[in-house]
Order: sequence, then C-alpha cells, then structure tokens
Amino acid sequence: MSTILASLKKLTVAYGAGQGAYRALQNLDLDIFKGERLAIIGESGSGKSTLARALGGLLAPEAHMSGSIVWPGFHGSPQAGRDMGFVFQDAGTSLNPVIPVGRQIAEVARLHLKLSRSKAHEHARALLARVHIPDPDTAMNAFAHQLSGGQRQRVAIAAAIAAKPSLLIADEVTSALDTIVQAQIVSLLDELVAAERMTLVFITHDIALASGFADRIAVLHEARLVEAGPAADLLNAPGQAYTARLLASHIGLDTPPLIAKHPP
Repeated sequence: MSTILASLKKLTVAYGAGQGAYRALQNLDLDIFKGERLAIIGESGSGKSTLARALGGLLAPEAHMSGSIVWPGFHGSPQAGRDMGFVFQDAGTSLNPVIPVGRQIAEVARLHLKLSRSKAHEHARALLARVHIPDPDTAMNAFAHQLSGGQRQRVAIAAAIAAKPSLLIADEVTSALDTIVQAQIVSLLDELVAAERMTLVFITHDIALASGFADRIAVLHEARLVEAGPAADLLNAPGQAYTARLLASHIGLDTPPLIAKHPP
C-alpha cells in the first residue's frame, strides 16, 4: 500500500464571514501519496490555487480554513522551503528583482541546509546547471529581468528544490509560457521528481498537459472535488458528467502527450 504523505479532510477555505462568505474550497477530502505525480485540474475559479496555497501554508491572512490537513508522511507539519518547495505561476514576481538569481538560490540553501556561503554558492551553481540554464556561471550573477520567461521559471524551480524537499507544489507554472517552453518545463519537473523521488502536486487547467505525466488526477469544479483517480482511468472512463464534459471540450487530448512518461 502506498504511503500517505498528506491527508485532507473536509477542507474548507472561505473569505469573509456569515452567509456572504465566499468559499474557495468546500469540504474537500483528498489523500496525496508519497512519490506520486498528482495533477489538480479545473477551470479558473475552481479552487486549484487555493488548494495549493493551503497545502503550502500560504493562504492570505484573511482566509478562514476549517477541516484539516494532516501529514503522516512527515514527523509533524512540514516546513515550507525545507520540506516542501513551491513554484508560483509567475516567476517574474516571485523572484527578487534587485538580487542576482544565484544569490537567491544560495540563500535558500544557507537557511535550510546550513551551508557556508561558498558551499551554498556551489550548490546554487549546480542547481542552475541541473535545471538546464545555459552558462550557469554567468547566470549566477544575472537579475530576473535579464532572463527569458522560461529561464525565470527554471530559476524558480531551482530555488524551490534547493533544500531538497520531499514535496514540490507547482501552481500553474506553465500558463504564461508558449507551448514549446511549457513542454520543456513539464519535462524538467518530471525529470527532477523522478531523480529525487519527490512528490509533485501540479496545478493546471490544461488536461492535455497533465495527461502526459500525471500518475493521478483530481478534478475540481466550483470549489468542490468532483473526482480523483489514476490518470489513465479518469481520462479513458471519467466517472462524473462534469469530467466527461471537460474532456470532451478539450481539443487535442487524443494527440500524443507532450513528454514521455518515466517508467515506474
């Protein structure tokens, strides 16, 4: 039996109070298993990013969360940055514009791995090479605005994995990129997760993108979990009418996936 990394029970996230409260998530039950690639899919406003932020402990102060998130796969609650890495939709806003990207990655390593300044610098340079940034020595001193959108997202991924987390949460990380760069970023995530045996929670509205690499898919609609199951089962025989409509409306889902899935 697979080990449960995180278990969500009746998770509800609301903004405001009383009958006028906006519920971004409602009574969501979901288990996340160690080592899996879980894709969370749904239309805009379905609650995907709220779920990602709830997992990462990044909800806004005005959010009211009820239900529970327990972490049987960790000894106590995981620490953001150390036990879990988070990659945001727009790396241009998540990276500090006035600090070289290499130093930003190195600071994560210094904080969580307790490396010396020189060791952290070496670690950051190796990570830039690991995420396939051209000329990592030069890139160490580059600022975010000097990099392309795809390169910024690679830097953000390098920072997210700098402390060797067990869980990586990627929230719509490809939505602002063109199709070719999307495929490259997803392929990179798949490569890193396989090599480091991380668990990946991949948030996306693009079913075709998720179908190429996810082990399991969870479908959200209007703040509720519609269904969840193995990717092949859900894509070939959806159990709910909403999922079937979502699949039917997606052009190109029957084309070859963008990347080849790693063998188990």
